[in-house]
Amino acid sequence: MNYDIKVGFSRVEINPPIGAHLEGYFHERKNEAILDDLEINTVVVEKDGARVALISIDCEAADTKYYEATREAIASVTGLDKQAILMHTTHTHVGPCFGRENAYTTDLDREYFSFTMKKICDSVVYAIDDLKPARMGIGFSKAERVGFNRRYLMKDGTTKTNPGVNNPDIVRSIGLLDERVNVIRFERENAEDIVIGNYGNHPDVIGNNKASADWPGFTRRIFERAVENTKCVFFNGAQGDINHVNVKPVGGDLNGMFNDFDDVTRGYAHSRHIGNVVAGALMSVYEKVEFMPVDEIKFNEQVIQVASNMPKPEEMEEARYIKKMMDEGRRDELPYKGMMLTTMMADAGRKIRLEHGPEFFPMNLTAIKIGPIAFMGIPGEPFTGIGMGLKEAKGFKMVCPTCLTNGSRGYFPMKDSYDEGGYEARSSSYKAGVAETIIEEGVKILEGLVK
Repeated sequence: MNYDIKVGFSRVEINPPIGAHLEGYFHERKNEAILDDLEINTVVVEKDGARVALISIDCEAADTKYYEATREAIASVTGLDKQAILMHTTHTHVGPCFGRENAYTTDLDREYFSFTMKKICDSVVYAIDDLKPARMGIGFSKAERVGFNRRYLMKDGTTKTNPGVNNPDIVRSIGLLDERVNVIRFERENAEDIVIGNYGNHPDVIGNNKASADWPGFTRRIFERAVENTKCVFFNGAQGDINHVNVKPVGGDLNGMFNDFDDVTRGYAHSRHIGNVVAGALMSVYEKVEFMPVDEIKFNEQVIQVASNMPKPEEMEEARYIKKMMDEGRRDELPYKGMMLTTMMADAGRKIRLEHGPEFFPMNLTAIKIGPIAFMGIPGEPFTGIGMGLKEAKGFKMVCPTCLTNGSRGYFPMKDSYDEGGYEARSSSYKAGVAETIIEEGVKILEGLVK
């Protein structure tokens, strides 16, 4: 065996206390119980003295300042270069958003945020202590019929996000669909294998008020039960316009699901189903990965500038009215229902937030090269087209785009979606062209690591 790298792993539980706030919707939700463990899963890879940390955290997201502070703390404790730290959050909608301050935030939440930051730092220390000689193999698979475009062209010519199951006014879905699952296997000397999966889909399958890692957690547990002596880690990909909702179900597609407040079908059993499919995709190539040498480890983080999606003055009256109704608890009196209500609330929030600028935002893109593969961390929710564009970077056998990495800056829709409309484009803080800029600049950063 040619073990040309060292790889370490750690897993730390971070379940929120009862009463802590769960994020993902535009209303208050307090944690009532634990359905399954929320975790930090960390992988450290070393080659010739160069180290990188790949951290996957079960939560809805983290405030951008929280990512920054945590990475600085990790660098201080471990000696890692800050740019070598890829801190990713899976985006479960029955988990917290670390560091976010809003009307619902309490001292309990802040105490939990602080404690979890320490645990994230500890997880990297544990993974470094676990470093073992290893080799790396990669493979590709598919997760079919569990991810769907969530934006649809309607008969009246409008575009709606999540228009409802069996809605007769749906004409067709809009956007790209990437069912590819990237699989990375680290075979370690006298230690458990570490398997990383990368695939893009919203973990918003469960609903209600009980904490869960959603289907990424099921994926890990199912894989580890089926394949002995392994640890499984999951990094969510370009998922901004993809979720689990099949608007034209057949047979038993709706088994274990209920229709939730926003006309989205959800259910814990369906989360398990997605975990089965994604874990199966990992298993389908686990034994047959192509092992390949790792010549070097490199990393780079660049800050780019993107234009702000500032509102027009004439749009502000309606935005303030919607915000007033929300603040007064009178959203039911607004003339919108289901996902359209969510869309209008998000749109109003964006306009109020950006009424006075700024005109541009800085945005950090983080690239990590491990021999012939790369991770590209995107600080928000990229549309599928972004992930597919980044995968075209030359010089790599595999590129793994990861959402909500080292920042949480909202949605990055493709240019044409701004004309089409829908929740994501209307709520985005960025002007049309942000996705294409991320692709162009991200590819430059990736290809720069090859030179």
